[in-house]
Amino acid sequence: MITAAYMLVAAAGYVINDYFDLGIDTVNKPDKVFITRGISRGGALAAYVLMNVLAAGLGCAVSWQLGGWAPLYCIFACIVLLYFYSAFFKKRFLIGNILVAGISASAVPVLALVEGDAGGIFPETLRYMTIYTVLYTGFAFILSFARELVKDLEDAEGDRRYGGRTMPIVLGARTAHWIVAGALLSLIGVLAALQPVLWAQGSNTSMLSLYSICLIILPLGWILLKVFGARAVQDYHRLSTWIKLVMLTGILSMLFIQFMIL
Repeated sequence: MITAAYMLVAAAGYVINDYFDLGIDTVNKPDKVFITRGISRGGALAAYVLMNVLAAGLGCAVSWQLGGWAPLYCIFACIVLLYFYSAFFKKRFLIGNILVAGISASAVPVLALVEGDAGGIFPETLRYMTIYTVLYTGFAFILSFARELVKDLEDAEGDRRYGGRTMPIVLGARTAHWIVAGALLSLIGVLAALQPVLWAQGSNTSMLSLYSICLIILPLGWILLKVFGARAVQDYHRLSTWIKLVMLTGILSMLFIQFMIL
């Protein structure tokens, strides 16, 4: 239910973002503008409200079952922050990137919070959950931050025309490239440092190590090399897509965790 609520909040966030960015999207990606073409502005707002109401309803149900309102507060905070991001912060220097990265990463600790509040978890299992929650939250934050900056590079022309002050506009594309590279390199470094620890734990963790090397670390290294050669809008769009794929492989690595904890 919490997962469904976060999916609804994310979908609603995309809708309200497209609503406020209609003019910019007409410049940056005219073939992907759906509001006023596929759906009216009023219809988009109705969909936005409906999805958020459904998400809040799921949050209420989970909070009632757990006897605490923390899940609902987290969902409500994401709804409010995504609205303010789309309306005010997206075109501002740095704050929009950090805000979206934080919201994206928050889904992991919220799920862990719900599991912990549900009770019936052995202390050792809870300790493992805490460790992996911190790792996956950090992974999601850094990778989301890098992707948001790549999207700013992709959308720089439209943002500049509408008075945007994003990092590529303020600092320049070259500096933005180095920031993206630094984020990816720090992520690769942390993941590489974890590999000897995983190999030392036994066969279950060694499988996770092989998975992370082949489907996370090496793809991140390849993306890192491609960052400095990116110049055109299409280059940045491909980089954003590749980063999303690594996000997916990172999420799927969670399938190994149950075998490591049990």
